Amino acid sequence: MQFCKSCGVMMTHRAGKVVCSKCGHIEGGEKLVSKESMTKVKKGEIIKRDTKEHLPETDKKCPKCGNMRAYFWALQTRSSDEGETAFFKCVKCGHTWREYR
Repeated sequence: MQFCKSCGVMMTHRAGKVVCSKCGHIEGGEKLVSKESMTKVKKGEIIKRDTKEHLPETDKKCPKCGNMRAYFWALQTRSSDEGETAFFKCVKCGHTWREYR
């Protein structure tokens, strides 16, 4: 989700650009994800990402090496009335695990 730097309204994607629906401010150059480029995830599969430098970090103990820092992200992996699933990746050893909320 992106907000307009001019007026603060949420921006939308149109014709490969990010456009403010209120003031018309345009930001381009962002690569948009198309439906064709998405991959279906099997139930129970852990998604591995190589973009760890863009993920936030938290204090979480790694069950494999005991390190106290991990990257994290959350996804809705079950039905909408269930809580989201939190994924963690150890900063030190790269071990990935999940916790249901």
